[in-house]
Amino acid sequence: MQLEVIVLAAGQGTRMKSRIPKVLHSVGGKPMLERVLGTVSSLLPARVHVVTSDDDEEIQSRFEQFDIDWVYQEEQLGTGHAVLQALPLLEANSQALVVYGDCPLVKPDTLKRCVAENHGGIALITAVVPDPFGLGRIIRDTTGQVEAIVEQADISPEQCGIDEINTGILSTSAELLGEYLPQLNDNNAQGEIYLTDLIVEAVSNGVSVKAVQVDDYRETLGVNDRMQLAKVERVFQQWQAEALMKQGVSIADPSRVDCRGSVTTGLDCVLDINVLLEGDIELGDNVRIGANCVLRNVQIASDTVINENSVIEDTTIGRACSVGPFARIRPGSALDDNVSIGNFVEVKNSRLAGGVKAGHLAYLGDAEIGADTNIGAGAITCNFDGKNKHRTIIGDNVFIGSNSSLIAPLTIESGAAVAAGSSISRNVNTDALVIERADQRNIKGGGTRFRRR
Repeated sequence: MQLEVIVLAAGQGTRMKSRIPKVLHSVGGKPMLERVLGTVSSLLPARVHVVTSDDDEEIQSRFEQFDIDWVYQEEQLGTGHAVLQALPLLEANSQALVVYGDCPLVKPDTLKRCVAENHGGIALITAVVPDPFGLGRIIRDTTGQVEAIVEQADISPEQCGIDEINTGILSTSAELLGEYLPQLNDNNAQGEIYLTDLIVEAVSNGVSVKAVQVDDYRETLGVNDRMQLAKVERVFQQWQAEALMKQGVSIADPSRVDCRGSVTTGLDCVLDINVLLEGDIELGDNVRIGANCVLRNVQIASDTVINENSVIEDTTIGRACSVGPFARIRPGSALDDNVSIGNFVEVKNSRLAGGVKAGHLAYLGDAEIGADTNIGAGAITCNFDGKNKHRTIIGDNVFIGSNSSLIAPLTIESGAAVAAGSSISRNVNTDALVIERADQRNIKGGGTRFRRR
């Protein structure tokens, strides 16, 4: 029997107070719906049907990496009504798994258990929660089978102590959905067709309903407002931090590290407080990331230190480098082994060979810098002429004096030296010393006249 997944993603989520559809709000740097789709894809379903209330091609184009049947629910008349919209698309002999686009933490193993426990009836994911108030409670019979789901308004005093709740995630056959869903009605305060009524209908007709309880209730948390979104984000980040520590990473404070991507690490890496990791991150052994650093799509080899308050994007960094504090490495850059980038140095779309040092207050944009070259404080590559970008090529073992302006396109060959305060616009030959400054004038008594003015 093939598996088909129905993802309920309808509703704008008015409590979010947002123009953005609820399921497009992010958890861990990805839209909630993308996380749910990634999870259900791991089950290798034959088809995935997403029921949405927003028939927007721009939104659908954001998920082109997934093979999706988009189902439009024009009126939001309840979860049962949403599943009814997808029902005609299901193969008659398929097994259906119903999940929610605003529950991004549910794990693949939980969904696999739900599918596996469905033996001709209904398998329902349940959770034991610390505060079940307001949620539908699971009523079991003496054999452990689900007997009913009782909503808060209908709970008897004897049932108030039940802390097992319905999550809404269930697995059943397309045949069973086709038989019982059309029989559900909207005779309730909301005037909606509830999927929970399917359980009542099934039990009354002798259909087996199996409760599959999750190990950690937090993976079934849903999002309806900004507070719940923040709570889900914190749970996600806690799990990310725990996964990193299991890889051998020391984290100064797991509550103050955020991971919004994929991170692989070597042994004995250290992350200080307020570190943000985004995109694809690779860290070698003994990499240390200082406080308040941001890394996006970065590969860092072993024994490198990223000092405090540095921002690094789309960059490869070699072994035993030192970056920062307060450094910015922009996209397209590559630092070879033993490169030292100090405070308030910005590198953009440049390659720095092994042993390059730029200690302070420099801008290196669109440059190729050879091994063991020293860049003085205040030195810049002038790479933009107002219309086009140009490259600066610097050879090995070059000395660039402080406050020098290197006007691209420009080549400075190996062994050359540029005197401090120079503005260089012509190529410099190997082993040359170049000085380009205005003549200095000392005017006697000029200091007094200046102060009087």
